[in-house]
Amino acid sequence: MDLEEAEATRLKLLELQVEHRDLDDIINRLAENPGVDILQLRRMKKRKLQLKDAIERLKSRLIPDLNA
Repeated sequence: MDLEEAEATRLKLLELQVEHRDLDDIINRLAENPGVDILQLRRMKKRKLQLKDAIERLKSRLIPDLNA
């Protein structure tokens, strides 16, 4: 991975982490509301899990391959 690609990956990682944190805050606030739309809450939780997976994939790309 060259420097440009690594920097682009770091920026994307940062964007996803911010989105994940924001979504977590929204989910927590909505969960406190007794009249919350359960379907909307489930979709947000699913998106949060997708973000977590994407974050982990990007983190693993930034770790140098030790077998090389």
